Amino acid sequence: MDAQAPLLSFTGTVLDAPDIRVLADFYRRLLGWRVTMDEPGWIKLNPPQGGPGLAFQHEPAFVPPTWPAVPGSQQMMLHLDIETTDLDAAVDAAVAAGATLAAHQPEPDNRVMLDPAGHPFCLWIRTPGS
Repeated sequence: MDAQAPLLSFTGTVLDAPDIRVLADFYRRLLGWRVTMDEPGWIKLNPPQGGPGLAFQHEPAFVPPTWPAVPGSQQMMLHLDIETTDLDAAVDAAVAAGATLAAHQPEPDNRVMLDPAGHPFCLWIRTPGS
Protein backbone atom coordinates (compact mmCIF):
# COMPACT_ATOMS: atom_id res chain seq x y z
CA MET A 1 0.00 0.00 0.00
CA ASP A 2 1.24 3.48 -0.87
CA ALA A 3 2.27 5.37 2.26
CA GLN A 4 1.42 8.60 0.42
CA ALA A 5 -2.15 7.59 -0.46
CA PRO A 6 -4.49 10.58 -0.37
CA LEU A 7 -7.12 10.93 2.29
CA LEU A 8 -10.55 10.35 0.73
CA SER A 9 -13.80 11.40 2.41
CA PHE A 10 -17.31 10.79 1.16
CA THR A 11 -19.08 14.16 1.26
CA GLY A 12 -22.41 13.48 -0.40
CA THR A 13 -24.55 12.40 -3.30
CA VAL A 14 -25.39 14.53 -6.33
CA LEU A 15 -28.73 14.32 -8.16
CA ASP A 16 -29.13 15.78 -11.64
CA ALA A 17 -32.34 17.63 -12.47
CA PRO A 18 -33.67 20.17 -14.95
CA ASP A 19 -34.96 22.37 -12.08
CA ILE A 20 -32.61 22.10 -9.13
CA ARG A 21 -34.43 24.76 -7.10
CA VAL A 22 -37.61 22.66 -6.99
CA LEU A 23 -35.68 19.50 -6.15
CA ALA A 24 -33.46 21.11 -3.51
CA ASP A 25 -36.48 22.73 -1.86
CA PHE A 26 -38.29 19.37 -1.81
CA TYR A 27 -35.42 17.61 0.00
CA ARG A 28 -34.85 20.62 2.28
CA ARG A 29 -38.46 20.42 3.45
CA LEU A 30 -38.53 16.61 3.61
CA LEU A 31 -35.28 16.18 5.55
CA GLY A 32 -35.14 19.48 7.43
CA TRP A 33 -31.63 20.14 6.10
CA ARG A 34 -30.12 23.54 5.37
CA VAL A 35 -28.80 24.98 2.13
CA THR A 36 -25.01 25.29 2.48
CA MET A 37 -24.16 26.19 -1.10
CA ASP A 38 -26.24 27.92 -3.76
CA GLU A 39 -24.46 28.68 -7.02
CA PRO A 40 -25.63 28.78 -10.62
CA GLY A 41 -26.36 25.18 -11.58
CA TRP A 42 -25.52 23.77 -8.13
CA ILE A 43 -27.23 23.64 -4.74
CA LYS A 44 -26.06 21.65 -1.72
CA LEU A 45 -27.90 20.64 1.44
CA ASN A 46 -26.30 19.36 4.62
CA PRO A 47 -27.80 17.85 7.74
CA PRO A 48 -27.64 20.13 10.79
CA GLN A 49 -25.86 17.41 12.79
CA GLY A 50 -23.11 17.15 10.15
CA GLY A 51 -22.25 14.31 7.81
CA PRO A 52 -22.55 13.77 4.06
CA GLY A 53 -24.93 16.04 2.20
CA LEU A 54 -27.09 16.00 -0.87
CA ALA A 55 -26.38 18.22 -3.87
CA PHE A 56 -28.33 19.08 -7.00
CA GLN A 57 -26.74 19.75 -10.36
CA HIS A 58 -28.56 21.37 -13.26
CA GLU A 59 -28.95 18.95 -16.16
CA PRO A 60 -31.34 20.17 -18.86
CA ALA A 61 -31.21 16.80 -20.68
CA PHE A 62 -32.18 14.81 -17.56
CA VAL A 63 -34.53 11.90 -18.26
CA PRO A 64 -36.28 10.44 -15.20
CA PRO A 65 -35.69 6.74 -14.66
CA THR A 66 -38.46 4.21 -15.09
CA TRP A 67 -39.57 2.43 -11.90
CA PRO A 68 -39.66 -0.49 -11.95
CA ALA A 69 -37.00 -0.91 -14.61
CA VAL A 70 -38.13 -1.68 -18.15
CA PRO A 71 -35.65 -2.81 -20.85
CA GLY A 72 -34.97 0.01 -23.28
CA SER A 73 -36.01 2.74 -20.82
CA GLN A 74 -33.85 5.06 -18.72
CA GLN A 75 -32.57 2.91 -15.86
CA MET A 76 -32.27 3.98 -12.24
CA MET A 77 -28.59 4.44 -11.38
CA LEU A 78 -29.09 4.81 -7.64
CA HIS A 79 -31.74 5.62 -5.10
CA LEU A 80 -31.77 7.19 -1.67
CA ASP A 81 -32.86 5.25 1.43
CA ILE A 82 -34.47 7.39 4.11
CA GLU A 83 -35.22 5.70 7.44
CA THR A 84 -38.29 6.68 9.42
CA THR A 85 -40.02 5.62 12.62
CA ASP A 86 -43.53 5.96 11.13
CA LEU A 87 -43.92 4.81 7.53
CA ASP A 88 -47.44 6.13 6.96
CA ALA A 89 -46.61 9.56 8.41
CA ALA A 90 -43.39 9.71 6.36
CA VAL A 91 -45.31 8.92 3.16
CA ASP A 92 -47.81 11.65 3.99
CA ALA A 93 -44.98 14.14 4.67
CA ALA A 94 -43.22 13.22 1.43
CA VAL A 95 -46.42 13.61 -0.59
CA ALA A 96 -47.14 16.96 1.10
CA ALA A 97 -43.60 18.09 0.16
CA GLY A 98 -44.14 17.12 -3.50
CA ALA A 99 -43.32 13.39 -3.84
CA THR A 100 -45.46 10.76 -5.51
CA LEU A 101 -46.03 7.25 -4.20
CA ALA A 102 -44.77 4.85 -6.87
CA ALA A 103 -47.35 2.41 -8.26
CA HIS A 104 -45.03 -0.58 -7.75
CA GLN A 105 -44.28 -1.36 -4.09
CA PRO A 106 -42.10 -4.47 -3.78
CA GLU A 107 -41.74 -4.76 0.02
CA PRO A 108 -44.08 -4.26 2.99
CA ASP A 109 -41.56 -2.41 5.21
CA ASN A 110 -40.68 0.36 2.76
CA ARG A 111 -42.35 2.66 0.31
CA VAL A 112 -40.89 3.60 -3.04
CA MET A 113 -41.50 7.28 -3.69
CA LEU A 114 -40.66 9.52 -6.65
CA ASP A 115 -39.27 12.98 -5.98
CA PRO A 116 -40.42 15.97 -8.09
CA ALA A 117 -37.78 15.20 -10.77
CA GLY A 118 -38.73 11.51 -10.88
CA HIS A 119 -35.80 10.05 -8.90
CA PRO A 120 -36.97 7.03 -6.89
CA PHE A 121 -36.23 7.03 -3.17
CA CYS A 122 -37.27 4.64 -0.43
CA LEU A 123 -38.80 5.42 2.91
CA TRP A 124 -38.21 2.50 5.21
CA ILE A 125 -38.82 1.46 8.77
CA ARG A 126 -36.37 -0.65 10.74
CA THR A 127 -37.60 -4.13 11.56
CA PRO A 128 -35.91 -6.75 13.74
CA GLY A 129 -32.85 -7.98 11.89
CA SER A 130 -32.61 -5.01 9.50
